[in-house]
Amino acid sequence: MGNVFVLAGVPRIMQDMFVGCKKRLVGGDEVQSRTVIAYLPEGIVADPLRVLQGQCPDVEMGSYPFYQDGRFGTNLVLRSTDEALLSRACNQIRDMVEELGGDPEVQGS
Repeated sequence: MGNVFVLAGVPRIMQDMFVGCKKRLVGGDEVQSRTVIAYLPEGIVADPLRVLQGQCPDVEMGSYPFYQDGRFGTNLVLRSTDEALLSRACNQIRDMVEELGGDPEVQGS
């Protein structure tokens, strides 16, 4: 298995092991990320997010619920190596949150 690296779980040991295998790693295209913060429960955004994910198969989308300052919310995280696709998907997610009655906040470049 030439492309699998197994590293120790102890952070300091893992760091030393990583230095040893770092030169064998091959880089790919840089993955860009955007996060749309929606103060809406995950259950509200789940179905519309599923539809958008189907329309944007080259953008990875994930939802991560949180509870902060007495409010429920969901971080909607988008990742892609294609900046144009990522920006378009981010705009669609922002519009979706607004249509659901939320006030989206976008983080990321």
